[in-house]
Amino acid sequence: MKKNLQESTWKSKFGDSYTKRNQNGNRVNITGLDLLKNKLTIKSAIEFGSNVGLNLDTIKSLFPEVETFGIEINSKAHKILKKKHKSENTSILDFRIKKKYDLVLICGVLIHQNPNDLNKIYKKLYNSSSKYIYLREYFSDKPVELDYRGKKGLLFKRDFAHDLIKMYPKLKIIDYGFHWKHDKLKNTDNENWFLFSK
Repeated sequence: MKKNLQESTWKSKFGDSYTKRNQNGNRVNITGLDLLKNKLTIKSAIEFGSNVGLNLDTIKSLFPEVETFGIEINSKAHKILKKKHKSENTSILDFRIKKKYDLVLICGVLIHQNPNDLNKIYKKLYNSSSKYIYLREYFSDKPVELDYRGKKGLLFKRDFAHDLIKMYPKLKIIDYGFHWKHDKLKNTDNENWFLFSK
């Protein structure tokens, strides 16, 4: 499939630079905190837009027997990811669902997608999950586009969780919260997270 602006950018050296900046970040711990407090029981997990697999590393540390799978468009990030987790070097839009996983994650990825593709991505999240969907993204009550490192078309904020539940009203909200960028223990941006069950 022909790549859109967003996919082409994340496959490029721009995406390589992102990977280099974020390889050793501790944002992974935030995902772990959110999942731990809800005492999930899972045997499998898939992450859309895994980068080098930091979130999946945390999932493995919390649930040692869990089967993990990552989807990552950037080849340099995928080289690191595939050493630790089953994975596929492809875009979310091109990924073909072969099975369902207990937990589906997407973190800081929806904000970088073309808004016209979001419904296709929500469908993949929903159809890949047998139990839970966890998302953590920048939030805005109304859709807004921002410059990202001097580029346009790469950063969008909106209420992604509300979009998802409008498409799939049978989803149940288990928990949600906010991570504040001024909390030095978390080392994160201002992000909202949501945990749904099917």
